[in-house]
Amino acid sequence: MGFSRRSVLAAGACAGLASATLSTRLAYASGTYTGDTLVVVSLRGGFDGLSAIAPIGDPHYYKARPDIGIPKSQVIAGDGTFGLHPALAPLLPQWQAGKMAAVHAVGQPDPTRSHFAAMDAMENAAPGTSIRTGWLDRMLGLTGATGPLAGVSLGRAMPARILAGPSADISMSAVDDITLAGDGKRPLAAALRAMYADAPPHLAASAVAADRALSATGKVKAAAYSPANGAVYPGTDLAAALRDVARLIKAKTGLVTAAVDCGDWDMHQGLGTAVKGQRMHDNLTELSQALAAFVTDLGAEMKNVTVLTISEFGRRVQENASHGTDHGHGNAMLLLGGGVRGGKVYTDWPSLAPGALIAGDLAATTDYRSVIGEVLQKRCGLGALDTVFPGVKPSSFGLAAAR
Repeated sequence: MGFSRRSVLAAGACAGLASATLSTRLAYASGTYTGDTLVVVSLRGGFDGLSAIAPIGDPHYYKARPDIGIPKSQVIAGDGTFGLHPALAPLLPQWQAGKMAAVHAVGQPDPTRSHFAAMDAMENAAPGTSIRTGWLDRMLGLTGATGPLAGVSLGRAMPARILAGPSADISMSAVDDITLAGDGKRPLAAALRAMYADAPPHLAASAVAADRALSATGKVKAAAYSPANGAVYPGTDLAAALRDVARLIKAKTGLVTAAVDCGDWDMHQGLGTAVKGQRMHDNLTELSQALAAFVTDLGAEMKNVTVLTISEFGRRVQENASHGTDHGHGNAMLLLGGGVRGGKVYTDWPSLAPGALIAGDLAATTDYRSVIGEVLQKRCGLGALDTVFPGVKPSSFGLAAAR
C-alpha cells in the first residue's frame, strides 16, 4: 500500500519504463480541479536574492558588497528602494505589465547552511512535525486531481522530496522521452495490462498508473508541437523543461502542478559584476530568457498559470575575497502569472545594518510558505493551509488576485 517512486522501480514493478518514475494513489478522489497550474522552479544551490533584487536604497548593501553590488545606474525597474538585476531584462515587460513580482527577505523558520538539510526541509515544509511527504504532494491531494499527469516533475533531476507521498505524480526527463522500453518490438504494454487486469487494486495500482501515464503522454507526443506567438526557447535544460510544461498545459492534460529544477546557484566564487560573462549575470539571463519564452508561448493561457521560484537559502550579505558569497539565510522569491499583482517588491525589509543581520545574514522576516500559501488559497482554490503547511497562515501582502 505504500509504494514510492523509487521502490516501484527497484522492485521491477514497472520494468523497462524509461525516463519515468511513478507514485500512485489507491483511493481516487472525484472532482475537477479549476485553479491555476502551479509551476514551481527550484533554484538549487542557494539563490542570491540580493543580486537578483538589489536593495539599492539600503546604504549597507554597497558597504558589504563594494565589488559585486549592483550599481544603481545598472538596475532596471528601480524604485529607489529596490531594482532588478539587468540580466532580468527579458522579463521586464511582465514586470511593467504588473504580471511579475518579487518577495524579499523570505526564508525558512529553521535556518541551516547545509544544502541537503535545507533542501529537504524546504520541500517537506513541515518542520517540527512527523510529516514526511512533500508539500506539493499534499497540495495535490487536496485538489482531488487524479489524472495521470496532474503532478509532473520535468527535467534531468530525479524526483524531488517536494512530490514525495501518495498522490499520483510522474517524473520525466522530457515528454518525448517517456516510453516503455522494448514495446515497439514486443507488446509489453498490452502484456502489462493483461497481467494486472484481475489483480487486487493495491497490487495493480503501479501498473495501472504506468499504463495511464503512457497513454496520456502518448497522445501528447503524437501531436507535433511548435511554440506559439513567436516564442523562441533558448537551448538550455530549463528552457526545454518549461517548453514541455507549456506543451502539457496547452494539450489540456489536467496538469495541476509542475516541478522544474534550475541548478548552479552556489556561487562561492566568481558571482561577479552585472555584466555578460559573469556567473550571476549569465545564470539570470538563462532563467529570464526561459521564463520569458514560456510566457510568450502560453499567451492568454498565462491567466491560469502561476510560476514561483524557491531556493533552499540565500547568500551572506558580505562578499568574500573571491568575488562570491557564501551560504546565508534571507532570500528573494520571484512570482509570475496572470493572477500576480506585480510590478513591485513585497517585503517587510529588516535592513542590512550589521545589528539587523542574523549571524551575518539577511534576516528572513517572511516565511516562504506563507507566500506560497497566499497563492494556494487565492489562485489554486485551497482553503485552510494546515494540511499543506502545518501552522502557517498565508501572507497578507495581497500579491495575488483571487480567481
